[in-house]
Order: sequence, then structure tokens, then C-alpha cells
Amino acid sequence: MRTILLATANQDKAKELKAMLGADFEVLTMKDFGIDIDIIEDGLSYEANALIKVRALQPYVIGKDLVIMGDDSGLSVDCLNGAPGIYSARYAGDNASYTDNNKKLLKEMADVPEDQRGAAFITVIAMILADGQERCCEGLVRGKIAFDYCGAGGFGYDPLFIHEESGRCYGEMTKAEKNQLSHRAVAVEKAREILKQVL
Repeated sequence: MRTILLATANQDKAKELKAMLGADFEVLTMKDFGIDIDIIEDGLSYEANALIKVRALQPYVIGKDLVIMGDDSGLSVDCLNGAPGIYSARYAGDNASYTDNNKKLLKEMADVPEDQRGAAFITVIAMILADGQERCCEGLVRGKIAFDYCGAGGFGYDPLFIHEESGRCYGEMTKAEKNQLSHRAVAVEKAREILKQVL
């Protein structure tokens, strides 16, 4: 069994990634490794931020036979010129809660008609393999922003995002349902393919 160290302090994200990666991998978090650092994500793209995360952990695991994996995800709303984008987690301010961000988004889009509420959820996964090789892969799904909360499941913007293909809100899905079709699921599947090839 191969070990993956996730470059995240977000426990919701860690649980989701663990579930998606499945039993083929031992998935550990920064907390499991006793790594307690603040990683400043100041890149200008999802890929840049994902790479910043995995590179920050590399010095802590030199000589260990594992894969470091990190992701950066965001919601890109068409009528907001791609916002909140890479600033999704802090859309309403540096210490914003999920609720704060959702409220701000609903307020910004209060007068936007249904046919102009298109959006995409994007995830870029970065990996540093045991040999130091860096690889990245992207997952993207289209949808639209709801006029109000739909469902109470998931986290982040999940209660506001209506997945285009299924017509269902992320917030209404079970974890298992979301894990099969989300942007992160698409990126994880690509990452699994890379890992199969190289491992």
C-alpha cells in the first residue's frame, strides 16, 4: 500500500479526498505527520497554489517513500468574471466562514437572471512523487448558482451549486454521490491514473 500525504489543514477536504482515493492508498494529513505550518497560497492560479502547498511539505518528508498531494479548488462564476476563483475560500474576507462566503455570493448575484447564473467548480491536484517528479491534473464541472440554499450537505459553496449534468445541487447529495461526479472526483481520477502508471 502506498502512502499519500495530503497538503491540507482543511479536514472536510481531507475526508473527501480519503474517500475518493480509496483503500489502495494510506492517506495521511499534515496533522498525522505533526506538521503544523501556515502555507501562504499567493499564487495567481489554481495550479500555482496547489504546487505551493506540496512544495512546502517536501522538506518534512525527505527520504520517505511517499507521494505528497495537494489541491487548490474554487468556484468560477461567469457573470462575476470568474470570481471568486482562486480567492474562493476568503471571498468574504481572510477569516470568512463558509456561510460568510455564501451570503456574499448570493448578495452579489441577487439580481442576476437564471440564464446568466452559469458557473464552474475547478480543482487542480498537484503531486510530488517519491522521485521528486511534479505532476498536476485538473477537474472541472459546469453548473449554475442557485437563488438560495439548496440542501445542507457538503461544505463551502456546495449548497449553492447546481451540478449541470445531474441537475442536482451538491448540497442535496450524499457524500458518496458527490464523490462520484464532483470537480474533485474528476481530478482525483486523473491523479489515480498517473499514480497507477508511475507506481
